[in-house]
Amino acid sequence: MNASRKLTLAAAALALTVGGVLAVSSASAEPAVASHSMATTTAWAKVAANGQVLGGQGITGINKFGIGRYNITTSSGLNGCALLGTINTNGGNDPGPGSSSILVGQVNGNTLFIRTATPSAAGSAAVDSDRPFSITVVC
Repeated sequence: MNASRKLTLAAAALALTVGGVLAVSSASAEPAVASHSMATTTAWAKVAANGQVLGGQGITGINKFGIGRYNITTSSGLNGCALLGTINTNGGNDPGPGSSSILVGQVNGNTLFIRTATPSAAGSAAVDSDRPFSITVVC
């Protein structure tokens, strides 16, 4: 085989190798982008300590059924969604400084259970307490 032909074959092999690597790289990156969908907020609410909805979207009802206990019904399903909650310092009678906590859980397909507490509060209601809160559902 002459030198010119060897050089041409080597260049072709190099081009195929580089092209193959690029093809594999771009092919492996595409499915990762295509398989991830964009998360969106499907429901949110800002709620006063007494259970009054101060603002929100995707909320069809709220039921305050005990000290620091609320059920919120959403207009869409909750399966596979992230449920986020925070205690607010406005929107109601806030017991003030100290630690506070919120528990957000799914009751059924479109109902959330919210429990608010003030573990460091003085007196007999040291745990469950009515607290203003915000919730967000991201799917």
